[in-house]
Amino acid sequence: MLRKAMLSVVVSTVIVVSTPLVFAHGGAKGVVKERMDLMDNMKGAMKTLSAIYKGEQEYDADTVRKAALIIRDNSGNAMTTLFPKGSAHSPSEAKPNIWQEWERFEKLAKRQQVISQGLHDSADNRSVSEAKSSGHMMGGGSGSMMGKSMMGGGHMMGGKMDTPEHYAEMPSEMVFKMLTDNCSSCHTRYRAED
Repeated sequence: MLRKAMLSVVVSTVIVVSTPLVFAHGGAKGVVKERMDLMDNMKGAMKTLSAIYKGEQEYDADTVRKAALIIRDNSGNAMTTLFPKGSAHSPSEAKPNIWQEWERFEKLAKRQQVISQGLHDSADNRSVSEAKSSGHMMGGGSGSMMGKSMMGGGHMMGGKMDTPEHYAEMPSEMVFKMLTDNCSSCHTRYRAED
């Protein structure tokens, strides 16, 4: 009798705990569920980073690095392999133009990986506001980030400056902004609104 009662409690607990997971993605299965889970992982990391950069949470370089690695590890090929042709069926939020503009989608996914590695590597860098107040941001001298990054003759997306090493030299706050811009570009173009 005790065994039946314990089994009943265990089964009830499993049902209660797993039910939100089943309904969280509207019954998604297979590759659609895998990519929705991947996006949820990145969404959680972005929420953590957003709270830090909005000042809602104290700045902690280790937390920035951990969140950046989650995003990096879920970007690039880890992301694109979860978008095989013919997988736009419900409950997927992917727009069909992903497959019509595959090269562009792939570049955004790879760039996200590069920027998030750069964010990881720039986590110890001071903020943009501190850099501006010390005169090292806009001054055009040897310490000028703007001089190096924006006016150096290269371009940011896909150019010689689109490397983790380049982003690592910037204030982490600026790299985070570039990461959110990249995410927004992809979502705006390739994700159906809820």
